[in-house]
Amino acid sequence: MLTAFYPLFFKSYWSGTDDVATSTLQLGAANSVSSIVIVLLAPILGAIADASCAKKRFLVSFALVGMVMTASLFFVGKGEWLFAIISFIFAAIGFAGANIFYDSLIINVVSKDKYDIVSAMGYSMGYLGGGLMFAIAVAMTVWPEAFGFADKAQAIKISFVVVSLWWLVFSLPIIFFVHELNIPDAGNKINVMQGLRQIKQTALEIKSLKVVFMFLVAYWFYIDGVDTIVRMAIDYGLSIGLESSNLIIAILITQFVGFPAALAFGYFGQKWGAKSAILVAITAYLVITVMATFMDTVKEFYILAICIGLVQGGVQSLSRSFYARIIPHSKSAEFFGFYNMLGKFAAVLGPLMMGIVGVLTGNPRISILSIAILFIIGGVLLYFVDEKKGIQMAKALED
Repeated sequence: MLTAFYPLFFKSYWSGTDDVATSTLQLGAANSVSSIVIVLLAPILGAIADASCAKKRFLVSFALVGMVMTASLFFVGKGEWLFAIISFIFAAIGFAGANIFYDSLIINVVSKDKYDIVSAMGYSMGYLGGGLMFAIAVAMTVWPEAFGFADKAQAIKISFVVVSLWWLVFSLPIIFFVHELNIPDAGNKINVMQGLRQIKQTALEIKSLKVVFMFLVAYWFYIDGVDTIVRMAIDYGLSIGLESSNLIIAILITQFVGFPAALAFGYFGQKWGAKSAILVAITAYLVITVMATFMDTVKEFYILAICIGLVQGGVQSLSRSFYARIIPHSKSAEFFGFYNMLGKFAAVLGPLMMGIVGVLTGNPRISILSIAILFIIGGVLLYFVDEKKGIQMAKALED
């Protein structure tokens, strides 16, 4: 929904404007606002969750917000772009907020030497599940009458409800079967002021953990490029004149290529190191961004979709497992709060950059090319991150 159906439906149904640059700016602004909220909330929530053993409680709460607001898009009428943006912002906040606590639970379910492969399996299953759900939604849209819908628009609206139910059903295993570590003497009523004080302490610890700090800065840049491509690829395809049906097929390709590719990257990271695998993925993204600038045909878009599918899950999963390795385990939610904060703060810049460059130049190709600089900076900084030193520093802090 985040990558395909919402951007497509927003541009053709909710936006109420024929100006592609304006609708791109509206969509970019919606993504940026939701990211800013997570930037502000993530460290506070992480600190409170660690102090009160409440990772799962926060995960479920944010996920429910995301489910309800995604389903609420069913009620937004044609041309009501503001209501569509408001629902999207809260749905995106729910999704991103839940992921803070989902990511931090990795230390509870697996030993450190298995981080890469388990993180990759998580993303791989996500691509498979997302691909299956997306395929169902596409079928509903292509053959609405077969499903008893009046038209394509109604099918897309119903798909938002179906996705919310899918999200709920597949949240049940983590709710019932995944257990978080208990912290001795942790209270259940940790307030926001205590959370803010803990943020200050965590920020000082990150500053002292120079490897963690360097990685977070590198991550900030390169994941900005990744998230921007995820969120704005459909909008870019529409802006250069490609048909929406072809763009949907491209997203399906990315999902199903991403399923085995994420697993492959997990084994790659386990054998040769997560850092090396991430650098390979960043280089591939840089090439993809340049290729997209010169793309003209649907065939070329499909080729790019395959290329993105090959590396997208890898860069996401191995970034998570690499970071989990170099942080203190007893403070995983706090540190993942900063991790997600920087990731979402980066996502403030990317979509807005594309929107603003597109409006100023009137050329969507230049707007997508501007993203390349983010991969270059992120890759160079990551190259200088010393994983072994980071593990030693995190262990010393816990000792």
